[in-house]
Amino acid sequence: MHELTSKYNVPGPRYTSYPTVPYWDVENFSLEKWKSSLQKSFRESNKEEGISLYIHLPFCESLCTFCGCNKRITKNHQVEIPYIESILSELKLYVALFDEKPKVKQLHLGGGTPTFFSPEHLERLMDGIFSLTKKAEDAQISFEGHPNNTTKDHLDTLAKIGFNSVSYGVQDYNMAVQIAINRIQPFENVKAATVNARESGYTSVGHDIIYGLPYQTEEDIHRTIDKTIELQPDRIAFYSYAHVPWIKGNGQRGFKEENLPMPETKRRQYEEGKRRLIAAGYVEIGMDHFALPTDALYHARENGSLHRNFMGYAASKTQLMIGLGVSAIGDSWYSFAQNVKKLEEYQALVANGNFPVFKGHSLTEEDLIIRKHILQLMCSFYTSWEDKEAVFDEIPEVLEKLEEMEKDELIEITPTSIRVTEIGKPFVRNVCLPFDLRLQRKQPDTQLFSMTI
Repeated sequence: MHELTSKYNVPGPRYTSYPTVPYWDVENFSLEKWKSSLQKSFRESNKEEGISLYIHLPFCESLCTFCGCNKRITKNHQVEIPYIESILSELKLYVALFDEKPKVKQLHLGGGTPTFFSPEHLERLMDGIFSLTKKAEDAQISFEGHPNNTTKDHLDTLAKIGFNSVSYGVQDYNMAVQIAINRIQPFENVKAATVNARESGYTSVGHDIIYGLPYQTEEDIHRTIDKTIELQPDRIAFYSYAHVPWIKGNGQRGFKEENLPMPETKRRQYEEGKRRLIAAGYVEIGMDHFALPTDALYHARENGSLHRNFMGYAASKTQLMIGLGVSAIGDSWYSFAQNVKKLEEYQALVANGNFPVFKGHSLTEEDLIIRKHILQLMCSFYTSWEDKEAVFDEIPEVLEKLEEMEKDELIEITPTSIRVTEIGKPFVRNVCLPFDLRLQRKQPDTQLFSMTI
């Protein structure tokens, strides 16, 4: 495993989309193309599967220095109502494009810290959302909760509205690590938030754990995983820390490079954490995710409906996802679009009746084929094709890279398929890299992505 780690530890995307954002063709994108693709996707999918909504709530009271998300640090809660009104104004712009109310199958509140907002204000936001849309009977509605400030009132209020899933950012229970990343939260807070969620009726409670953090040891991972297993969350995201300090506005400066575990140590952290989770009854679901056999993600993996988009893994697919809020990304399947990243600019645009989109990408026929293969690899560790979908003819080196992975027993190749082996599952990002023809044709001059391991 040491040799494989050294060989395959290279910068690479996490493939929440294809093409990845740095490779969007922004010159050939327009707002009119985006609107047209939305309408096409809506006609194709709304009646049967509905749509997804991602709502970005960017505010945090303090900066976690491991975080690469777009956020606004403030203790001023007067920002809540104006921002909610901006979200609803933006949604009205989208709803006006369609000939009927969108049916919301999935909705996720991300951040930032969604529980920065008071329960009353979150209820106001959701009342506004569902006055403009229809909620599907089997809707999957979730939010990210901070264990330190997610109150029973938050949980009860959102459960009453229809929220059935919550994920808590745990990261690590070692105090030295928590100080380094400026995320101080004792186990007791996470336990209380988890117990409260179950008492409020949530059917899925998730914990996010990160390995590869500054000062983090293998013993820290053992302890964090064991403490997590005590609480039996329904699903666990066991992420590799993405060290991307070059991103503008990033807070990853609370520690030095030498404080990070070496790649070999980081890989052992993952393998030992995975071993403990599987021994405790969790099943590996896609990349970096584990779930109990009672959870919807497990059932989705079993029946082939597991999906992945900018919100992460989901138990079912929606072709159309609308992103609302500053920096949010939308996906019509045929196009991507991202909102402006500055809060004041975003609010000014929607206040004047303008879509706050500042860049995007319209997928080509080739993009759509490659997107399908990468999505299948990420969701089922397998993909297949017919001769007419041979995506490697133009760049023979791509197939050579896959054959090298086969020699290393990361994948099994047939004339019409690729299957990722058990050994290869931790390297699934690497398996996707050869499919990424935009990246293969134009290697970046500077580092754009975190390391794959």
